[in-house]
Amino acid sequence: MRTLVSPTTTLHAAWLAARDDWGRGVHQDGAGLHEDDEVDSPAGFAAWVARLTAQSSGPVADGRIPATYWWIVENGTVLGAITLRHHLNARLLEAAGHIGFGVRPSARGRGVASWGLARVLDEARTRRLPRVLLSCGTDNPASARVIERNGGVLEDVRDTWLGPARRYRIDLG
Repeated sequence: MRTLVSPTTTLHAAWLAARDDWGRGVHQDGAGLHEDDEVDSPAGFAAWVARLTAQSSGPVADGRIPATYWWIVENGTVLGAITLRHHLNARLLEAAGHIGFGVRPSARGRGVASWGLARVLDEARTRRLPRVLLSCGTDNPASARVIERNGGVLEDVRDTWLGPARRYRIDLG
């Protein structure tokens, strides 16, 4: 059974398997993983999980904003990650948006991202967000389809700090 799970140290081995599926050092949308995060050791992984958990509830360092992270898990396997940013700053308004998601390569094409996005849109409604902004690279038709299947309406296509991006709005009212 597929579930959204808050980051937890109990899934260390499963998360590392997902990371290795992506490839070490490869950016994982929605995961909140920074280049300087050391996640291989139990202590490093615990520190990363603690940072993700803390980011959901209060002031955040380094100009970041509050966000809630989940892992998409099925039968103990981490399939992907998804993030809900609680509000946007100018940089996120330009490109990344409220929600970021990524699915490990071996789990793609099974509706994992669409499933996860639908659940996180429900969370955004619970937080009383009237609408959310999502973006994806112009070279990522799979993510565009996920967003469109969940009600995304193309707002524009523009060059951003992330590269050329398709920006979508989803009204939650």
